[in-house]
Amino acid sequence: MEYWALIEEDMRLSEYFLPTLKELPKDAEIISHQLMLRTGMIRQASSGIYVWLPFGHAILKKIEQIVREEQVRAGAIELLMPTIQSADLWKKSGRYDDYGAEMLRMKDRHDRDILYGPTNEEQITDISSHYFKSYKTLPKILFHIQWKFRDEIRPRFGVMRCKEFLMKDSYSFDVSEEEGKISYNKMFLSYLKTFQRMGLKAIPMEAESGPIGGNLSHEFIILANTGESKVYIDKRILDLEIPEHVDYHNDAKNIVEEWTKYYSVTDDMYDQGTYENKVSKENRMEMRGIEVGHVFFFGDKYTKPLKANVQDSEGKINPMQSGSYGIGVSRLVAAIIEASHDEKGIIWPKSISPFDYALLNLNTKDDNLVKLSDTIYKKITDVSSVLYDDTNSSVGEKLNRVDLIGVPIQIILGKNSIENNTLELKERSTGNVQVINVDVFLKQLHNG
Repeated sequence: MEYWALIEEDMRLSEYFLPTLKELPKDAEIISHQLMLRTGMIRQASSGIYVWLPFGHAILKKIEQIVREEQVRAGAIELLMPTIQSADLWKKSGRYDDYGAEMLRMKDRHDRDILYGPTNEEQITDISSHYFKSYKTLPKILFHIQWKFRDEIRPRFGVMRCKEFLMKDSYSFDVSEEEGKISYNKMFLSYLKTFQRMGLKAIPMEAESGPIGGNLSHEFIILANTGESKVYIDKRILDLEIPEHVDYHNDAKNIVEEWTKYYSVTDDMYDQGTYENKVSKENRMEMRGIEVGHVFFFGDKYTKPLKANVQDSEGKINPMQSGSYGIGVSRLVAAIIEASHDEKGIIWPKSISPFDYALLNLNTKDDNLVKLSDTIYKKITDVSSVLYDDTNSSVGEKLNRVDLIGVPIQIILGKNSIENNTLELKERSTGNVQVINVDVFLKQLHNG
């Protein structure tokens, strides 16, 4: 049985673990950190390290699955690399001493240098060097979703900037730079589609490569006042749309060109003269943003020192051309909250919420209402996911809690439900309430 089928089998709030908080947590500076603590999604284990509690973990798994599906659609193949890596590979690439204090270095019982991986370029390049020997085995894009560790000097903002985080890494291997750019474009397009499915407008921006290296790099940025970096864009990019259906073999290059023709850069790439020359005054937009993904093409930066060579169609032996493509899966949870909330709490996009519906029985002492609520609950579970608030909490507590946790559709059953055989449907994102006959609702539910 699939994961989602398992968690959706029976989800009564009285039996669930959802430790919500009424009070605003101390030392939580930004909205996402506050709401993740208040909704019982996470609990801090130590500085920069968090326990993902059931509700937070369920959302994390939803995001992870969307990322996985879009990687596969783009032709990437999943594997799983270890969290602990040998330092030898990093010494060969030259990054072991250069990476800095963020890398957690250790020794095993045999006094060998090991590390908790902050990224996986060396590991995947070593793998490729053993299996990809001929141009006939390429191109290849491999990916995994794995926990990473970077010893941040000042972890802050909850899971937005923490030490341990869940990351999707893809790595492309090609026989030539020209072929490598094709892989880069596929991943670029995959990211646009991934964030679109999450209800996000992620803007690709020219960016520095940082410790990853390379000469072609784009960050995918969600515009938000709480963003860690300042961005400069031509606001016409905000009007661009992504086709619902794309062909990664034929559409990627054109779509990438469309999304990169407008000026959009992070602060470290900003040049005032270039900005003012390329962007008219009325189209200039300066904001802050949250990075949720980063794509790099770095040629033979890792394949050359690690001797990951391939024979081309003419019999020549050269280092493979490679790229790296990351998405912060756990960071996305916080980013989505920053982009989708109000004064009452979180507003989850339907694609992200672990539950399509929240069912509220406002009077658990009324046997008839309990019977009706149980019947509706069982009918919903046949076709969809629902969190059933069957607790003895007060009406106000139930209504405030369901707004706080952000389930897309609320089904509210009270006194009128028995008298008139009706229920209230409330859309969390708009606050719109519709009174509907119970039988009509159930019929619509089963008809899709």
